[in-house]
Parts: sequence; C-alpha cells; structure tokens
Amino acid sequence: MEQTAVSPTEQARELAQAGLEPQRAPQVEKGSSSVAAILVETEALKEEIVAVGRKLWERQYVDGNGGNISVRVGSGTLLCTPTMMSKRNLEPADICLSNLEGNILAGDRLRTSELLLHLEIYKANPRARAVAHCHSPYATAFAMTGTAPPIGLISEYEASIGPAAVAPYETPGTQAFAETVLPFVQDHNAILLSNHSVLCWADTVTHAEWLVETFENYCKTFLIAQQTGRPLSFIPDSKIDEILVLKRRLGFQDARMGRVSQVSDGDRE
Repeated sequence: MEQTAVSPTEQARELAQAGLEPQRAPQVEKGSSSVAAILVETEALKEEIVAVGRKLWERQYVDGNGGNISVRVGSGTLLCTPTMMSKRNLEPADICLSNLEGNILAGDRLRTSELLLHLEIYKANPRARAVAHCHSPYATAFAMTGTAPPIGLISEYEASIGPAAVAPYETPGTQAFAETVLPFVQDHNAILLSNHSVLCWADTVTHAEWLVETFENYCKTFLIAQQTGRPLSFIPDSKIDEILVLKRRLGFQDARMGRVSQVSDGDRE
C-alpha cells in the first residue's frame, strides 16, 4: 500500500510525541518511515551530546552549569542541552528537542537560555549543523580583551580555523546577544563573545568540540610562546595561500578566501 506523505509539521508532532513517550517509540512507524529514521538519529545524537559534554567538563572548558551544545535533527528541529545542568551530569533523557523558533517539542527540562544564539547561527548558515559554546579559560581570556589571537603561527590551526571573529558584548540569553554573531557566522567557524566565552560550529557535535579544543590549545600555546621572550616566527603568506587553496577545495570557510585565485581543480594539479 502506498504510504501517505507526512508534512514537516506532522513529522515534528510525531517526533515530539515519541520523544515525550519513549516507551511508545516503536509505534511511530504507523506515521512515516522518515519519522522513524529521525528517531534513531535523535537517540544517537543525544548520546553524542552527552559524550561531548562530559569531555568538555573533563577538559575544564565548562564550569558550573555553563556552556551549551546543540545539533540539527532533520530540517526543522534541533537537540540542545538543558539549562542549569553541569555538562558532567548530562544523560540522554535530559536533552531537549526544539524547533527553529526555540519552542520545546520534547523533554522534561527547560532548554538552555542561550538557545537563541544557536538558532541565529543555524538560520544564517545552512552549513552549520552543530554548535558548541564553552567558557574555556585561554579562549575566554582573549574574549576579555576583545581581541582574537594572531594568525599565521601554526599550520594545523590555519587549516581548521584560521581567523577567529570577535562579537561585541551583549547580555547573554537575549535576542540582541544572539544577533551579535550574524556578521561573522558565514566566514568564521570560531567566534569569541566579548567578555563572555567562545563558540565553534561544525558539521557534527564532535567536530565542533574538536574546533573548541584546537582553538583553546592555540590560545594557550600562543600565550606560552610570548612568555619565552623570543620573537614569533610566522608562516610565509605564500604558504598560507596554499592552505587556503586546500580549504577551498575541501569546502571549508575562511575569511581570507578572497585573496587566493579562483583556480580550477585541473589548474591545481
């Protein structure tokens, strides 16, 4: 028998009901196979958020109940961490399901108060599939100065992040705060939030966490290098351009992309 198409709104409703009543999840197949597939994906993503949250806590990148994590599910929903919970103590059942307007569809806990920030990133940049927002100390030290670390010092950092942006200060949790990242989210995957913290976005929760680690370690290493009292040795611009060509080929973003020529793959060989 041909299956009746299910609208995105109906899918969200079925998904929300299944999320609120997990013991009835197997019955979801009466609606649509896509809803059932999203349910399977949702459970896996919840586990990934929990694992990343604990890793961030163990690395001391979040403190108290600080920091938040989110990831897209399907086209119109996302999972996010709840408010007022240490990332060390997260369990899959604690994760909230929300739509792109910030309305909770499933979950017993209140969503993070800074979900608006994540939503603005997702709405502005379809490439952003996951966001990790942390209070890692070395990155936050730069956020306290309103400046980003200099670039051109470590090749791995150039390849994965490159220039970081600095968003102006606004009261956390407000819409104004969320909108501070909009000028930067297209060309930067790491953004310092002035006098507050750092966030990174990527295609998966794990990859967003990797970027947080890379950024924090870079900030730390730069500050250690300064303490040696020796001059810093920068990578030549021509070599940075080679990294930018590679990043373009891989589909990565970088605010410096415009400075490298638009050559074809054949010309690069």
